[in-house]
Amino acid sequence: MKPESRKQEIINAASILFTEKGYSAVTMRDLAKAMGIKAASLYNHIQSKQEILSTIIIDLAEEFTTGMNQIINSDVGSIQKLENIISLHVDVTLRNADGLGSLNSDWMHLEEENLIYFEKMRHDYEENFRNIVKKGVEKGEIKPYNIEIMVFSTLSTLRTLYLWYPNQKNIDSDILKRDMISVLLKGVV
Repeated sequence: MKPESRKQEIINAASILFTEKGYSAVTMRDLAKAMGIKAASLYNHIQSKQEILSTIIIDLAEEFTTGMNQIINSDVGSIQKLENIISLHVDVTLRNADGLGSLNSDWMHLEEENLIYFEKMRHDYEENFRNIVKKGVEKGEIKPYNIEIMVFSTLSTLRTLYLWYPNQKNIDSDILKRDMISVLLKGVV
């Protein structure tokens, strides 16, 4: 495994701080202090706090977009597609819970071009999810509940998994994935 670049170390440290304090409250001095370096040293690797935020959010949004595109282009049924989406969210959460904190809480601080790009990816992701659910309902694979309630309930749970899971010491990742799929797709009754 390749060692982490200094830029990636900065991004990872910033992700943690952004999750703990929020993007607006974190200064470059805070970040430098957390890394044990001088603030001026940060600028040898990054241009600005905005660059860090954009990197965190856009990289994650692109990862979700790539995953969704693979899922929607796969030759499996709606249920399997939804299971694959849940697995995608669990996998990304396990790898980068702090980055997801920024993605979900700080995206509105992106500058215009990146904000527009992010909002389009988010909209397309939700629309793809919605279409999978609709097709599943049309084919009788999914119960005909209100589509918007199903989309909201599932995505809200998946998007906030990063808040809950890090505090769960006794839940193995395989059990998490299995049970999330069962509960979100089959319910508890």
